[in-house]
Amino acid sequence: MNWTYRPCARSLDRMTIPGGIHVPLITPFTAGGAVATDALAALARDVLAAGAAGLVALGTTAEHATLTEAERRVVVEVCATVALAHDAFLTVGAGSNDTRATATALTEAPPAAAALVPVPYFSRPGEAGVLAHFAHLAAASPVPLIVYHIPHRTGQELSPAALRAIGGLPNVAGFKYAAHGVDAATVALLGDPPPDCAILAGEDAVLAPMLALGAAGGIVATAHLATARFVDLAAAWENGDAALARDLGHRLARLSAAVFAEPNPAVLKGVLHAQGRIPTPDVRLPLLPASKESVQRTLDLL
Repeated sequence: MNWTYRPCARSLDRMTIPGGIHVPLITPFTAGGAVATDALAALARDVLAAGAAGLVALGTTAEHATLTEAERRVVVEVCATVALAHDAFLTVGAGSNDTRATATALTEAPPAAAALVPVPYFSRPGEAGVLAHFAHLAAASPVPLIVYHIPHRTGQELSPAALRAIGGLPNVAGFKYAAHGVDAATVALLGDPPPDCAILAGEDAVLAPMLALGAAGGIVATAHLATARFVDLAAAWENGDAALARDLGHRLARLSAAVFAEPNPAVLKGVLHAQGRIPTPDVRLPLLPASKESVQRTLDLL
């Protein structure tokens, strides 16, 4: 992507990713199919006002794969403007399974505090190849990296040892950890995480157990809705209030399950439109709009 904005000045020293809730923003569309910039800015302001620690632009929830380069620039510009005004942490999604192309995109420096970069997908290069991929990117990038580990999309499982090795690379500041559920590998990683490397939960429905095991926070699409409750959940675990955390965790897990009952972000957009917060519920093909039943169930849970 040919970024045209002035990049944030960042050193290659390891930086601290703020804990708490980061919201991967949707890309709302107008009735004519353009990016609804006013609605996007309002969503960004709303979640930050409710206590979110940061914004994520151009994540999976943003339908980044079906945005044009010009639309991606617009999305980042809107999010960067709001983040700057609120002194908030901004992460921008970047990268593909092409190491050279990803390095080029990163060196063109989006105006962000960090870049969210997926584990190489489809090609399944193996753990050694993934480590080499991120070593190359970490050395090239002017912004710190958050590694997006999501095996059910990438087809690449990584062991806790491999994740620790990647997390130990200079300029890798954290992980969005989105393995399905909480298994023995999750427990092993959170029991012995890479030093000074934030692990952020990436599966909304298991945010609470991830926080209980020591995750620093989460990148949580469902936090567009009931943002303050998700912020309260993270704070409850941090403050040792297990009773409140369990109660909130169960309720928000049910909400997250409803939001993800259909391919993301269809239900989320349907709910936001029903609330009058975005002008249309539209998603781009190959995604389809959410059913009325899924939208209503989520509204009922809210």
